[in-house]
Amino acid sequence: MNMIRNFCIIAHIDHGKSTLADRLIEMTQTVHKRNMQAQFLDSMDIERERGITIKMQAIKLQYLANDGNTYELNLIDTPGHVDFSYEVSRSLAACEGALLLVDAAQGIEAQTLANFYLALEHDLEIVPVINKIDLPSANPDEVAQEIEHVFGIPREDCIRCSAKTGDGVADILEAIVNKMPPALILEDNTLKALVFDAHYDSYRGVIIYIRLFSGSIQKKQRIRIMASGNTYDVTEVGVFKPALTPISKLKAGDVGYVISNMKKIDDAKIGDTITLDIDPALTPLEGYKEAKPMVFCGFYPIDTNEYELLKDALEKLKLNDSSLQY
Repeated sequence: MNMIRNFCIIAHIDHGKSTLADRLIEMTQTVHKRNMQAQFLDSMDIERERGITIKMQAIKLQYLANDGNTYELNLIDTPGHVDFSYEVSRSLAACEGALLLVDAAQGIEAQTLANFYLALEHDLEIVPVINKIDLPSANPDEVAQEIEHVFGIPREDCIRCSAKTGDGVADILEAIVNKMPPALILEDNTLKALVFDAHYDSYRGVIIYIRLFSGSIQKKQRIRIMASGNTYDVTEVGVFKPALTPISKLKAGDVGYVISNMKKIDDAKIGDTITLDIDPALTPLEGYKEAKPMVFCGFYPIDTNEYELLKDALEKLKLNDSSLQY
């Protein structure tokens, strides 16, 4: 457990979260240089176009630290918009530490504050990072003073970096290893795994992203979703490298995925707890609640004969996104 660090990056929109994730991936040589691209963890076209992370992602990094040990760093990339606060809170619940990213030119903004207090609620170890120090308009000294005044974090604890050029990123990796606590595990040996995201695959069904707090999970076991009571047979477990990479077993402290015979993404509720059907946990992990709709709209086909097509299209969209209600 001492070699595992689970962390996330929290920031206001456009403060360089995805760019910093790119540099961390590059410096740990997780992805070969020829396969790297900007906003690597942003897989959707609209995310690249708008520069806002919408879909939560996770990736496992192997980092050889200055102390000679190789650490397993699980980065859980959170959505970058205020409407996803519940999803962000579940990804924070899967972590022990957070990088608080602040733009050296723009300073603390609304979402920086909101995400800081969310991280504080989850007792995360917060490492402040001042990004974009390469900009002509950058004023890192003033921003460090602002961080000390608003958050009460000493200005000398702020790491200065440029995610664009890579300057200072090595210091961030060392801070993750030295300042953030190891993966928290519960003393109970019964399986308790937090569902922090899921997506639907046309060929394999629902792929659930989990963080294990106790016990272990492997292929051919039967799992139970605690909120609904539904049971499923596990067909594969694995980690994100960043592609889905099967392994024999996930154990307490790990971040990974589970594929079972689950066919509806609605059954994988964000924030829910997975346990074993044969030896179930008595109580679920805290914090689960039904996701609330944030955006409301009405739309209609121009041709009234196309209502059935609209209905079919919404059903297909619902397969991929459990947050859609219609």
